[in-house]
Amino acid sequence: MYDNLLFEKQDDYIGILKINREKVLNVLNQATINELWDFIYEYIPNQNLRVLIITGSGSKAFVAGADINQMRNMDRDEFKEYCDTAHKIFNAIQSLDIPVIAAINGYALGGGCELACACDIRIASENAKMGFPEVKLGIFPCWGGSQRASRILGLGKAKELIFTGKIINAQEAYNIGMIEKITKQDELIDEVLKLSKTITKNSPLAIKYAKKAINKGTEIRLPVALRNELEMGIDCFDCDDRIEGMSAFIEKRQAEFK
Repeated sequence: MYDNLLFEKQDDYIGILKINREKVLNVLNQATINELWDFIYEYIPNQNLRVLIITGSGSKAFVAGADINQMRNMDRDEFKEYCDTAHKIFNAIQSLDIPVIAAINGYALGGGCELACACDIRIASENAKMGFPEVKLGIFPCWGGSQRASRILGLGKAKELIFTGKIINAQEAYNIGMIEKITKQDELIDEVLKLSKTITKNSPLAIKYAKKAINKGTEIRLPVALRNELEMGIDCFDCDDRIEGMSAFIEKRQAEFK
């Protein structure tokens, strides 16, 4: 279906998307960006997923960045289009109604690190390397990285990584809160699937509301965010999933959320 992407369902509710350009460390060239656009906007909404996992093909890279060979020859308008499309895709990933987990199986640099930051949860293998080396190329992370990294890491640590262009290993990424867990390389997908299956047992509607409330809360003042949370909580309560979940708890059985 796609030249640069692979997608498979692990069960009815979990999907794995692979950036499939192993020979060039899965860099995001214009063609791959365009395919991601179609995948996120056209394909995913029809798959009835409860969790989406994003990873890279092979054992060396998640996504090693944008395509420097292409960027080198772009003019201002072409670069703007390239960045606009990436922004829309990463914004859409962040705004999906379902959790998105980055399974970081190697290099996640530049645009690849920005893609990981757009996901809800990041789990990395021991060989992972992460960072924003763009300043070494005369640009800076402008696919959302400068903003998402500062929200994930705090201003000081985000500025340190971006200003130095430093590439860090999985342990340091874990220490600063850039990733949530480190696994052995050959256990990465199994660990991410284990987490995904735990998530899919819960109410997809409650998770949707929770994700929306958390994301929105990072953009607004705390009093407004708390009011927003309250309103979403009431809307979530007034749904069938709440009735099923509470009934299952009282009846001491596994809930079957629709």
